[in-house]
Formats: sequence, C-alpha cells, structure tokens
Amino acid sequence: MSRIGKKPIAIPAGIEVTANGSLISVKKGNNVSTVETHGRVGIEIADGQIVLTRNGETKESSAFWGTYRALTANAINGLNIGFTKSLEINGVGYRAAVKGEVLELQLGYSHPINYEIPAGLEVTVEKNIINVKGADKQQVGQAAAIIRGYRKPEPYKGKGVKYTDEKIIRKAGKTSKK
Repeated sequence: MSRIGKKPIAIPAGIEVTANGSLISVKKGNNVSTVETHGRVGIEIADGQIVLTRNGETKESSAFWGTYRALTANAINGLNIGFTKSLEINGVGYRAAVKGEVLELQLGYSHPINYEIPAGLEVTVEKNIINVKGADKQQVGQAAAIIRGYRKPEPYKGKGVKYTDEKIIRKAGKTSKK
C-alpha cells in the first residue's frame, strides 16, 4: 500500500484544479500544468483537496497511485512556489553569463558553450552560481543536469560545474617516491 498515495493534496488559494476524465489540470493565472493519469487512478476533488484512489489491488496499481499523487502535488507546488536548482562553477577562467535567451558558458574549452534556455525556465547568474527556476520540476532538473554535463567536476582539483549541495570526493594526486 502506498503511503504517498494515501495523503490528500491541499489546494492553495489562487490555484484552480479541474479533473476531466483522466486529465488533471492545474491553473494559476495564465499558467496551466496538466497531469495525464491514463485512467490508472481515480480522481476526487472536494473541500479544497484532491484525493487519488487506486484502481484495483495489484502492486502495479499501488505504484501508479503514489506516482500520480506525487506528479499532481509537484504540478501544484510548481505553480504555487516554483522549483529551483543551483549550480556552482569552479575553475580558473570558468564563467557564465545570460545573453537574451542563451546561457553562455566558458568552461576551459577552446570555444564558448551556448545553452538555449527552454521556454518556461528562468536562468540567472550571480558570480559563479547559476540558478535555474521554473514551474515544472522535471524540466528544471533536466536543464540543470544538461548544464552540469558540459563539464562535470573532476576529483583532483574540483574544477567543473557542480550542484551547490553536491560533495566532491577528492582524490590524492601523484606523489614522488623518496
């Protein structure tokens, strides 16, 4: 039995949630986020809460129950608060700048790397910290992972792009025998 699926999702003020068949639509102002459940869970909206129910008693239905509950909660939290990932650039001459809809990265290669910022995301740079903000948790995480992938942190000096809360396990370099 899913412990996540049991929890009802509170609907904050200013957010409108509607269920149309197997589609859950979350709306705040002009922003709309949808979760397609493919009929795998039951949807009930009442008293300012959303309650998802299982369709059957199988292990698979329990997994879908928790998954769609988490996706719906993320859609509501994304429109209400938003999601943020922070990346830190370490290295001599490594820097980043936002130019229009492009994030320009200088990461020690012979050329700058230009990352086109997807629609729905906001990228800001303060010194050596890159902040990726948006309403879609998956899109924010994917963009941060792509930016990190351009120059992953290396274990000897720690140069590269890392998440701000990431710990780099350092290795000892070569030592001379005496």
